[in-house]
Amino acid sequence: MPASIFILNGPNLNRLGTREPETYGRTTLADIEAQCRATGQRLGFDIVFRQSNAEGTLVDWIQEAGDEAQGLVINPAAYTHTSVAIHDAIRTAAIPTVEVHLSNVFSREPFRHHSYVSPVAAGVICGFGAKGYDLALEALAGMVRA
Repeated sequence: MPASIFILNGPNLNRLGTREPETYGRTTLADIEAQCRATGQRLGFDIVFRQSNAEGTLVDWIQEAGDEAQGLVINPAAYTHTSVAIHDAIRTAAIPTVEVHLSNVFSREPFRHHSYVSPVAAGVICGFGAKGYDLALEALAGMVRA
C-alpha cells in the first residue's frame, strides 16, 4: 500500500475559479485536486484531498494526518494569519508539512504577512498558483524518502 499525503485546504478555497480571479486565477479546487492526484500517483503516494471552511474540522484532519499520513500539504487560507489551533495541531502531528498559498502573500495586505503555520512547517511555497501544490508534493516526497 502506498504511503499517503494529506492535502488540506481552508476557508473559501471551495470558491476558487470564481473568487477574485485576478488574485487566485480561474483554476478550480477540483482542477487542483486532479492535478495533485496525478502528481501523487507519479510520485507513488496516495492523496487524501479535503477542503473545509471550519477551523475545527481542519484541526481534526491534521490530527488524522498525524496518525495516518507520511506528510501534509496545507493551504490554511485565512486561518494562516489567525489560528493558533492549526499551529498546535501541525506541531503535534509531527509529520513533514508544507504550507502552500496560491498568491504571494507578501505582496498583499500587511496582515497577510504573518503566518502561525510557517513556524511549524518544513517549508512555505507561495505565489506560484496551483503549481505550488506540485512543488509541495515534490518537496514532501524528498523529505519522506530521506
